[in-house]
Amino acid sequence: MSADWFYMKKRWFGGSKPCGPLTEHDLLLCIERGKITPETLLKSAKTKNRWVKMGDIHAAIKQWKRTHPVSDSSH
Repeated sequence: MSADWFYMKKRWFGGSKPCGPLTEHDLLLCIERGKITPETLLKSAKTKNRWVKMGDIHAAIKQWKRTHPVSDSSH
């Protein structure tokens, strides 16, 4: 796991800007902390340098689900 990752960060007044590079370890930490969500666009050599939603990347969404379990709201 050595690819450099970039993500699109939303700006205060609309639009977004690319941020990075992040190591895969740092990317997983950002996911764990909620800074990067399943809707966030990511790009690396592993995505063939195309912007892809985080939710479409298996390892990333696996980390999201592990650290952000869905709460049962039927209580």
